[in-house]
Amino acid sequence: MKKVIKLALAGIGIGVLVLALKFAAYLLTGSVAFYSDALESIVNVATAVTAFIAVRVSARPPDANHPYGHHKAEYISAVVEGVLIVIAAIAILQKAYFGLISPQPIQAPAIGLLINGLATAVNGLWCVVLFRVGGRRRSPALLADARHLLTDVATSLGVFIGVALVALTGWLILDPLVAVLVALNILWWGWVLVRKSIGGLMDEAVPEDELDKIRQAISTGAQGAIEAHDLRTRHAARATFVQFHLVVPGDMSVAASHEICDRIEAAIRSDIPDAVVTIHVEPEHKAKHPGGVPVI
Repeated sequence: MKKVIKLALAGIGIGVLVLALKFAAYLLTGSVAFYSDALESIVNVATAVTAFIAVRVSARPPDANHPYGHHKAEYISAVVEGVLIVIAAIAILQKAYFGLISPQPIQAPAIGLLINGLATAVNGLWCVVLFRVGGRRRSPALLADARHLLTDVATSLGVFIGVALVALTGWLILDPLVAVLVALNILWWGWVLVRKSIGGLMDEAVPEDELDKIRQAISTGAQGAIEAHDLRTRHAARATFVQFHLVVPGDMSVAASHEICDRIEAAIRSDIPDAVVTIHVEPEHKAKHPGGVPVI
């Protein structure tokens, strides 16, 4: 967790650096497309700060008021990021509108392209780092930041090509048109981020492939039991909550049934290290076979 927090903090510094480079490119050239790219970087800095705060909060252990932990703070971060993306897109569209009405020539395009290209390279490298660590640590805040940076890299490449074409062809209208495409693109990814985060806040079940792993782990570890049923799952940032009913023979001792539960928990955590498993043990007359998870 300390590494995730350090990365979230470093992301703020990277965002400020990229923002400075992109705004320098805009100020030197006056390009509306570069303006759109720079404005998106303001969102990057704001969301990096939000992600840092969310990761710090989610790292806190459970307490009396939050017995299930503070994991969902990271989803709030991702929702805020999506909202900021929408605001940035509206500002870009406004600037692009005036650019379409009165296209302006681009000043010093070569140096502007060089500076913007450097900023894009920095963002690309940092995006790779966030994807790797966010995936390993199951951090929605870092992954949301990585996904947004990925869209930023893609749009920056589009901006780079667009401004280069304006410089080569003299078609000034291309500059605000590229800005419009940037705004529409980040609007789409803003929706994707918000939709995914709302799913986490609404306790959506884990994806089907992960659910299959959980079922297999239950079946593998439940020798001696009769069946498992009423399986429920949900994600909360890095944690995966798993709960179900385990049916055992009525004459089985508490110690024996507890041993089965320990095996199942170990099997689930071997595939999902941050799983929080709750098992309700029931006697055999509670069986729902074949509706439950059969024991292999």
